[in-house]
Amino acid sequence: MFLKEYFLDIYKATKSLLTGMKLTGYYFTHHKEILTEEYPENRKSLQLAERFRGEVIMPHDANNEHTCTGCSSCEIACPNGSIKIISKFDITPEGKKKKAIDQHIYHLELCTMCGLCVEACPTDAIKMANTFEHSVFNRNHLIKRLNKPGSKIKEGIEE
Repeated sequence: MFLKEYFLDIYKATKSLLTGMKLTGYYFTHHKEILTEEYPENRKSLQLAERFRGEVIMPHDANNEHTCTGCSSCEIACPNGSIKIISKFDITPEGKKKKAIDQHIYHLELCTMCGLCVEACPTDAIKMANTFEHSVFNRNHLIKRLNKPGSKIKEGIEE
């Protein structure tokens, strides 16, 4: 029984090796098919996959409005605390208090790009961008404010 499994493992390993060698041989003889990207020379033409997760961003429209209600779902869903929401209360024209975000802080240096915050957001206020070059000399540059200064919530978005 033991010898049978031993020789079966040898057979499977050899078959796997030959399959890989066959593919390598094919690309060796067909030079015109490009397999690798010449980074960083191709920065302008580089196409990343749509599902690539780079960093969290908060889209704003032309009126500097966003859909974030400050519900803190993204902050709670983040496994390592890379999102911090600082809320404030605005007074509506009717005299009622309404919760709004003051700052939506994102710590890129802590983020694992898991995307759980994006999935947890009930209003789709944040999404993952395709940016990937985040090298800086000062770590403070990796702390970002997602809501733009002076931005406000879109009309019709409720908590």
